[in-house]
Amino acid sequence: MKNPPADIDRAAPVLVRRELPIRARAAAVWELLTYVPDWPSWQPDISEARALTPLTPGAVFHWRTAGLDITSTVYAVDPPRLIRWGGPSHGITAVHQWTLTPSQGATLVTTEQSWDGSPARDDPARVGQALDQSLLQWLLHLKSAAERAPR
Repeated sequence: MKNPPADIDRAAPVLVRRELPIRARAAAVWELLTYVPDWPSWQPDISEARALTPLTPGAVFHWRTAGLDITSTVYAVDPPRLIRWGGPSHGITAVHQWTLTPSQGATLVTTEQSWDGSPARDDPARVGQALDQSLLQWLLHLKSAAERAPR
């Protein structure tokens, strides 16, 4: 993998950031977030997900959401603190980063995503609003799964 992004694209026309505290250890949240084959079991917006290798830089995984097939490449991994992935899909170049910050028996989960490409440039407000709602749902589903898991 040549020159993976070192961050989300801060110059992209669509940038979304969300965060949510989760009452679970960072390791438990990390396990849910990085075990791609289980995503459909706790994230109902994802109908399929598969990764043939562990999520290390350069690893590729495939998933389906909202009727779209997406192939993502892992750019950075720092367990259990940070994972960044992305790639082109349906005219959009996306970079998605998750950061986990432990805090007094809980974990602050921050998710940030940048989108560039024609759909994002043509209507950044509408596309940004849709992405914002998508990230909020990811966080809420992750929170629900992590907080109901055995501790």
